[in-house]
Amino acid sequence: MYTLRLPLYVSYFFALLFIYAAFSKIFDFENFQVQLAQSPLLSAFAGLISYGVLALELLTSAALLWNKTRRAALYAAFGLMVAFTVYIYLILNYSDYIPCSCGGILEKMSWGQHLVFNIVCVGLAWAGIVFIEKERARGWSRTAAFTALTAVFSGSSIGALFLSSEHIISRENNFTRRFPHHPIFEEKSADLKVNSYYFAGSSGDSIYLGNVSTPFRLIRMGYSLEKADTIDLVPQTNHRFRNLLYTVQDSMLYAHDGSVPVIYSAHIESLAKPLHEISSKELYFDQMVAVSPRSFILRVEDGKSKKTSLAALTLGPPTEVRINRTALTAKADGGFDADGQLMYDPAEGKGYYMFYYRNQILGFDDRLRKIIQMKTIDTVAEAKLKVVSLANGTKKLAAPPLLVNRNMLVHRGLIFNESRLLGKHESKELWKKNAVVDIYTTAPEGYLGSMYVQHRGKHKMSRMLVTDRYFFILSGDEIVRYRFAQAVTKYFISGGSRKPVSE
Repeated sequence: MYTLRLPLYVSYFFALLFIYAAFSKIFDFENFQVQLAQSPLLSAFAGLISYGVLALELLTSAALLWNKTRRAALYAAFGLMVAFTVYIYLILNYSDYIPCSCGGILEKMSWGQHLVFNIVCVGLAWAGIVFIEKERARGWSRTAAFTALTAVFSGSSIGALFLSSEHIISRENNFTRRFPHHPIFEEKSADLKVNSYYFAGSSGDSIYLGNVSTPFRLIRMGYSLEKADTIDLVPQTNHRFRNLLYTVQDSMLYAHDGSVPVIYSAHIESLAKPLHEISSKELYFDQMVAVSPRSFILRVEDGKSKKTSLAALTLGPPTEVRINRTALTAKADGGFDADGQLMYDPAEGKGYYMFYYRNQILGFDDRLRKIIQMKTIDTVAEAKLKVVSLANGTKKLAAPPLLVNRNMLVHRGLIFNESRLLGKHESKELWKKNAVVDIYTTAPEGYLGSMYVQHRGKHKMSRMLVTDRYFFILSGDEIVRYRFAQAVTKYFISGGSRKPVSE
């Protein structure tokens, strides 16, 4: 009895699901179109797809409620769910970044949860098809053929969009990398059990790891990776922290949450004591580097210009704040093109800012005076961004930006940058299996060379840390230690050929 009614129950489920999803999109259609435009796979077709998806969901839901069209509608529901599932799989595994989700209650799910939900729905639609065909005495081979053809058509359509994506194509650039012979050698790895760690820094012969899931706990590991000590941290004062992060530099630990805003500090030998609050309510910021225990460089949103800017904070008395409103961007759109990574090199006493969407590196002193302006080896001089203003005044990216530089750090005059662009004559197979790290020198300014960092199974390098002898990475729930073929000293730097790239 219940198996005979299964197609009916499945049809009602998908009808409700599609109606709910469609009307959720209609009520916030402007935002829905922007979210589609931000997708690395669908940006070029966002206008057409936004209307097409709505039409398909509404037509399919109506057809599911009518006996004469229910069979065809179940195939349509099956095909839609296969297409959505393939799309999410490609986003999770092949996209530079994860765009916003869309679709009512499903918006509350993570992309991984959404993938599982879609797989279950594919199975449910398939079960509905099997039983409705059984009721009509259709042969199993015919049902299998039709469902296979539907799945292949739906999946290949999404695959075709992926392969024709302007975002994917634009990652190939006309520049040539140099790959020195075996610049690093893998030596050791350790299992961290979870994948939520980040490098806070290093001091002496120890690495310090923060964890975004447990913000009041720090892990200290020796370079051997054989032993890990857990350090519980207690702030001196209480705040409603949103994103508490740690930085270790020159035997000092800094805890900072610019959204509060607050900065704590402690010597790494005194972490059993409460962290001392050294700054509160001076500036809101989203990135910070320490120049000294009383001096910091911050990335801020300037209240006057509404632009992403740099600020130098010197704690008093008296406390001094200097803001450079023109260093990062001259545009008045909120500074999307200014997004990047703030870095500081204690060995040089210089700060650096590397942009995510253009081939530019800025070097400056502790008073934010520009010292150098370099270019990376790729050809993207202007950030490829499309910004739109919504009806409520909010500005958003209306297309996925071309990510040029992804993950960067500076150490002893060397800038290490994980590039997201494929160079001329480079193997796409190697590109799929490795991260590519380009290395630049700051004195003299130039390109030193590049190296591959192999993926750990399905996990890619997420973070990196450089010491004089070692190159550490985080990948999934592993920490991996590589040894440089040559120590990071002036001899290492002078040993590579350089091509001047400064302006």
